Amino acid sequence: MSDAALPLSPTDHVFTGVGSYAIEFVFAYQDRIDPGDLRRSLDRTLEHFWPLRSKLTRIAEHSYGFQPADDGLIFETSRSSEIFEDTDDVSHFVDSVHSVEGEPLTRIKLTQTPRGSVLGLSISHALVDGFSLFHFLTSWSRVFQGQRILNPSCERELLTTETPELQGLVTPDEVLARCGLFWAGKRPPVSREQLREERLLFSKEAMNELLAEAEEDCGVPLFHNDVLTAYLWRQCLTQWEKGDGSPITYVSCPVDFRRILRTVPRTYFGNALCSATASIDYEGLVGASLGKLALLIRKAVSQVRQDYVSGSLQTLERLRHQRGLAVMEEIHVVPPQHGMLVTNVSRLPMQSLDFGGGIPTAFRALSSTQRAAGILPAEDGVEIRVFHPLVLS
Repeated sequence: MSDAALPLSPTDHVFTGVGSYAIEFVFAYQDRIDPGDLRRSLDRTLEHFWPLRSKLTRIAEHSYGFQPADDGLIFETSRSSEIFEDTDDVSHFVDSVHSVEGEPLTRIKLTQTPRGSVLGLSISHALVDGFSLFHFLTSWSRVFQGQRILNPSCERELLTTETPELQGLVTPDEVLARCGLFWAGKRPPVSREQLREERLLFSKEAMNELLAEAEEDCGVPLFHNDVLTAYLWRQCLTQWEKGDGSPITYVSCPVDFRRILRTVPRTYFGNALCSATASIDYEGLVGASLGKLALLIRKAVSQVRQDYVSGSLQTLERLRHQRGLAVMEEIHVVPPQHGMLVTNVSRLPMQSLDFGGGIPTAFRALSSTQRAAGILPAEDGVEIRVFHPLVLS
């Protein structure tokens, strides 16, 4: 590990500044995890996943770097009288990070409870996506158990484009078309306490019924994720929006491009996400069949190929060179109005997260993002957590 700052990729920069968010998970264990053993195994794991121990620092007028720092990762222990399974609000089991200059980008908290241990993590989304988070967690578990790990690739230059020519100013329409993102004014800081959350359960049987209905309607093979996202798009947007003037509605889905961009290895440790965004006007949304909406989503995701990913990275780089770092606080991953973000993390390696307390007996993904939904694994299907906007359009 070098002491020099690691330049952020174009994608990383989107998740910096006010209104950016972290990836946060909380895992409950039936047995007690020893804090000393956990910390020692963490230190050994960080020899490979060293960017987790860093802070943001400005390395140019238009660029941040990850600066290695002893206090770039905070590991804390605590005690609580609360039982994880008995409380709806588990936010006190994790301390949130803020992706701004000088702040630690990783916080890990081990809490001892009357019924085992709870492990909470908050990591800047500029540092990791979901794949990288669980690459780190499963590697940490293997190190804890004295096993070998698959070393990560931390080379951010794999996503760095050449210094862009500055002719032609980037426009909001170009950001949407080439990146699937929204350039729409300053992102507001949103605290978790302001969120209104709803939980939906879909059994495997129910998902298969929705899939069969959609495929019969559109005559094209689809995935469960297409259909669930289409269901949420119509269900949530018709609930959130008045539809005055039939505005364009959007649904955005993050796509992992490790299998798409040839220069990026599968072991890349960082944020390797592109946004696939589908749209339809409000009247069309209300009247569309599930199959039609699912097909729009499938087409948007299918367009995320090599040229789309490269174009997205180049556009974000051009924008930052033209407008400086401050413009990143105006780029929205979640449609700020008339839309939503749907993330699928339904395949989690829970069986590989043993730190001496057995495998997790329960977990929770936390969010500070309105107009979003997360598809998570459940015993007989999936659980969907919907985070409603505070103010309806």
